[in-house]
Amino acid sequence: MEEAKARRIVGNWIFIGVAMLIIQVLLGGITRLTGSGLSITEWKPIMGALPPMTEGQWQKAFDQYQQIAQYKYLNNHFSLGDFKFIFFWEWFHRLWARFIGIVFLIPFIWFLVKKYFQAWMIGPLVSLFLLGALQGALGWIMVKSGLNDADLYVNHIRLAIHFLAAMLLIGYALIFGMSIRTERHDLVANSSLKQQLIWLILLLCVQLMYGAFMAGLKAANTAPTWPDINGSLYPGNSITDLSSIFYNKFAIHFIHRTLAYILGIWIIIWWWKAKQVHGSALFNRIKNWPLYLVLLQITLGIASVLTSQQIVLGKFGVFEWMAQLHQLTGMLLLMSLLALSYILRRKPVF
Repeated sequence: MEEAKARRIVGNWIFIGVAMLIIQVLLGGITRLTGSGLSITEWKPIMGALPPMTEGQWQKAFDQYQQIAQYKYLNNHFSLGDFKFIFFWEWFHRLWARFIGIVFLIPFIWFLVKKYFQAWMIGPLVSLFLLGALQGALGWIMVKSGLNDADLYVNHIRLAIHFLAAMLLIGYALIFGMSIRTERHDLVANSSLKQQLIWLILLLCVQLMYGAFMAGLKAANTAPTWPDINGSLYPGNSITDLSSIFYNKFAIHFIHRTLAYILGIWIIIWWWKAKQVHGSALFNRIKNWPLYLVLLQITLGIASVLTSQQIVLGKFGVFEWMAQLHQLTGMLLLMSLLALSYILRRKPVF
């Protein structure tokens, strides 16, 4: 097979993987928003692909769930039917991860046999596999933090690590796919725009981390007002020491909002500068995406805050939809910045 066609096929395969990983993160969001994450108390990477098949197996899984604090102090009114509902989302979240593994492994073997890969591709492909395995392990470490007699939910720090590891995996896959599919004439030399993008990506990663803190601590309804924060612009004495910026709900809420405003203003400035640059067709096509996405992201964030008092445990209502779309837009914003950072180069590429 000609090299260009092989590169196109392999690149499309990687991009399909990126889309599947984004869906996986969204399934994780649904799992969290429905309170389903602790419903499966065992980690069985192989046998766990099958859900309980008999009433006896269902009852055993329910009995195991009844041993943890979330059931004892939050969901002790659950019937077996209620348990089956939350079990489904956690099971499907894990099943989709297994499906991603299959979509990765089988074509990998086929492409290897058919010699679709160039030598330089093997290292990144192995790295993708290892990052995927690490992500699965971090997911179980996160779940274990809530499988005890004291905690109602998983540890928010571990949740953030799990989420950022997912972003690393998706971002790496995206850049690898672009390295396969992007042509030299698509690249643009502009050191200033490139440097600002790097800082924007780093700041956005911090913002996404605080978004995970917000999710893990259920901090949205700590301050369900906008533009003020419960009647003020500054959270008073909530930021008292270093630990408060990681554990105080009000402080985390304030930081998450503030970072959003900073990102919004900075991306508008970056977009205005990028607008003056007439680069490649690919660059011109996607340089507006960060602006659109950050404005939508801020709007959805405000909507999530304002609807956060409508949270009803076990229901997927307006707040949950806003929160889910807010997370999706955040991921797409990161992907747009990463794509542009790949296209932009400090020096001309000959």
